[in-house]
Amino acid sequence: MNNDTHRQIVLARRPNGLTVAEDFELRESAVAAPGNGEVLTRTIYFTLDPYMRGMMDDTESYSDPVPLGGVIVGSTVGEVIESRHNGFKPGDIVETYGGWQSHVTAPGEMLRPIDVSLAPVSTALGVLGMPGLTAYHGLLKVGEPKAGETVFVSAASGAVGATVGQIARIKGCRVAGCAGSDEKVAYCLDECGFDACFNYKTCGDLSEAIRAACPNGVDVNFENVGGEIGRTVMMQLNEQARMAVCGTISNYNSTEPDMVADNLWWYIVRRIKVQGLLVTDFAEDDERARAELAGWIREGAMTYRETIVDGLENAPGAFNRLFEGSNFGKLIVRVGDDPTGS
Repeated sequence: MNNDTHRQIVLARRPNGLTVAEDFELRESAVAAPGNGEVLTRTIYFTLDPYMRGMMDDTESYSDPVPLGGVIVGSTVGEVIESRHNGFKPGDIVETYGGWQSHVTAPGEMLRPIDVSLAPVSTALGVLGMPGLTAYHGLLKVGEPKAGETVFVSAASGAVGATVGQIARIKGCRVAGCAGSDEKVAYCLDECGFDACFNYKTCGDLSEAIRAACPNGVDVNFENVGGEIGRTVMMQLNEQARMAVCGTISNYNSTEPDMVADNLWWYIVRRIKVQGLLVTDFAEDDERARAELAGWIREGAMTYRETIVDGLENAPGAFNRLFEGSNFGKLIVRVGDDPTGS
């Protein structure tokens, strides 16, 4: 029986705008033994993602909100320390949807074994996890890019955006995007191979900046931001363009509604296909996608960045970095030692 202390960060109250410390509570208890068919894991890493902000509100969404007193949701990478499931043994490294906590007990069917030979295990939360799979499925199955077309991606240096841009480049597209600092722009251009990228905070006329980056218009818009950027890109979509709506991070903390598509008539004029996407819609192809992404990384055709914050207790303070633009790439919290040394 494991004698460690089980630490959890739970939702203490519904946030109003950006989260503050009082919205969360750190709870401690004894670590419980797993039941029949269950596996107990020690969390090594867990993810911080923009969608979590929506799950803290008591509003209708694609999933039930986090209840008051409930653990903040999210994917985790952990080491099995006790198993009562035939498919797992102590020492195995696995991914599950365990949330912001030091230990996770879950049915074996809810765990995914991680192949530690593919890449550092933290990538199971980033380029080889939900963000990478979102980029892969969203671009290729919703955006349907063709070689020679122009793909535009907002939040271009983020975990999803940078992967979208690199896949589009690999597929022979012209790739353009925007990011929130000169350092992030340089990363997109110099390391990810974007053809054009600009700092939306300092570019001046946003419409002119997009036009300069996309002189032949936009054929595929991978929408991560919404707001003014989303509206402005929309007006430069070509006929028969596709718009993959992954997120609208600009209004996740807003207390006022903001519709990206306030000019719906333009979708008719340009016959634009708009489709929202959830990564779970394409789960049957995840392993093939993950293998292809890992292959591109191994070949040097794709790169990635991670920002790792140490300490479970620091997750609430780090969470707003997603909305303030102070993180770079995938934002991850490290809870415990990584036995793989990656």
